[in-house]
Amino acid sequence: MLEGKKILLGISGGIAAYKSASLIRLFRKAGAEVKVVVTQNALEFITRVTLETLSQQKVYSDVFSEQNDYTSEHVSLTDWGEIFVVAPATANIIGKYACGIADDALSTSLMAFDKQVIFAPAMNYKMYENFALQQNINFLKTKGAQFVEPSEGFLACGYEGKGRMEEPENIFCFVEDHFKNNSSLKGKKVLVTAGPTYESIDPVRYIGNHSSGIMGFELAREFAKRDAEVNLVAGPVKISESHPKIKRFDVVSAKEMYDCCMDLYPEMDITVMAAAVSDFTPEKAAGSKIKKEEKTIELKLKRTKDILAEMGQKKKKNQILAGFALETDDELENAKKKLDQKNLDMIVLNSLKDDGAGFMSQTNKITILDNNKQLERYDLKSKKSVAVDIVNYISRFITK
Repeated sequence: MLEGKKILLGISGGIAAYKSASLIRLFRKAGAEVKVVVTQNALEFITRVTLETLSQQKVYSDVFSEQNDYTSEHVSLTDWGEIFVVAPATANIIGKYACGIADDALSTSLMAFDKQVIFAPAMNYKMYENFALQQNINFLKTKGAQFVEPSEGFLACGYEGKGRMEEPENIFCFVEDHFKNNSSLKGKKVLVTAGPTYESIDPVRYIGNHSSGIMGFELAREFAKRDAEVNLVAGPVKISESHPKIKRFDVVSAKEMYDCCMDLYPEMDITVMAAAVSDFTPEKAAGSKIKKEEKTIELKLKRTKDILAEMGQKKKKNQILAGFALETDDELENAKKKLDQKNLDMIVLNSLKDDGAGFMSQTNKITILDNNKQLERYDLKSKKSVAVDIVNYISRFITK
């Protein structure tokens, strides 16, 4: 699974740095390439010679060293790496990353890295339980960073508690799982919908909703990042997209979204309907602007076609179909009904009662239900991180 993968390994200054040597060997034995980035304090615990011998690569330890291949080594390294694993991760390096501080080789490289970062914390249990560190960890999780939880036991400082860096074998498995999830989507054809639809009343007015499209776009980007071929059907939103693996289709009305989706759907492996499609549309739109001199107007509405339900009826054996449910009352019960009635594999539920969830927000708080009666609740996170959780969940259906 790791054959040919390019792994950046960050080592910060803690006694657990000696375990990093074993981690390098595990990565190398699995066929991965490893480049090591260290803090100066890390070299107090493990030698440069050891790290370079095991990795067969130069160690990056100084932003301005004459030994660097480039003056911008932190950028070239992060272009090279596919994943950044920091083990051990001290409270200091976690805090720097959370606050955007870049003052040494490791923190500068982390700031320049725009792919998956995994931290394996290691420190005294009192430091690990400190409110500032826990706040930093929780914040970074909302931004997509992952953490390999430290274990409990006897610590080098003589105390006993939670703070031991997880064993290299378990960190290796954590990284391996990351690549498994990503590789399962390579080449898959994916359809994602995003944003609202607008239903015209007259040439200048419409019925719509407050959907921003952010969630759908983040899902499309996450699928594309994992080498899926993504078709993004977007309602009227103010979001640009340039990823080469995302083919965008812009629509306005529910009918346009229906026509576009049903044309694409038969060839899709995975479909995620994240758009907020209007349930009703005017029976007839006025041909010219309705003047306000009219004291009252009567607006007759008709149901739009239920795209998700029709997809559920036409779903093939190997297709995966996921829907969204935004509820205000009886959330779980309504989501379960939608899951069953529309023949979905899974449904993503969020509630307008949760602060920071729903429309026009950069964050979301979701619960996922699937057709195997499984239910998972997630904390409030950025929509980018929520997209990772949703795509990871969908990957389970592929690997079965």
